Amino acid sequence: MSLPIDPEQLTREDIGERSVTLNMGHDEAVEHVRQTFEAAGFGMPVEFSPSELLREKIDADRDPYYVLGACNPEMADKALEVTREIGALFPCNVVVWEVEPGVQQVHHVSIMKIARLNGIAPDNDDWEEVVDGTRRMVEEAFDDLETTDDAGGGEKPRGRQGGKQEGSGGSPQ
Repeated sequence: MSLPIDPEQLTREDIGERSVTLNMGHDEAVEHVRQTFEAAGFGMPVEFSPSELLREKIDADRDPYYVLGACNPEMADKALEVTREIGALFPCNVVVWEVEPGVQQVHHVSIMKIARLNGIAPDNDDWEEVVDGTRRMVEEAFDDLETTDDAGGGEKPRGRQGGKQEGSGGSPQ
């Protein structure tokens, strides 16, 4: 399959990717992430556990994995004013998965940046305001998550396939 863009050329910044490792139990981490994102201005209109759902439906044995569907109504409204198609990507998901007992990975990518990359959203000042507003809120939440992580897990390299490192140029605008 040929893609119109080379994913290897995308940086973490291009897709608004954030990740942090938390040293705590899975349920505790899910609750901590929920509270941290709510304090940053997000609500959680959707939540579910793919690992539990798959266990129920097809008897899959998966490590704990949880999706928090984060949404800030003001930012969602601004986004819909610019493009109705953004709703196909709603809400802004934050996922928590167990790496091993007592170690959880928290991960997020910006649907607002991805919408611009795939043509759902325009590359203009109105959309940049939406991207910047959600970025600030997500940064606040992740900064707070990182300060609670005693081991300093912090940022991880971009995805399994790697991806271009920040500042190496050539990323799509």
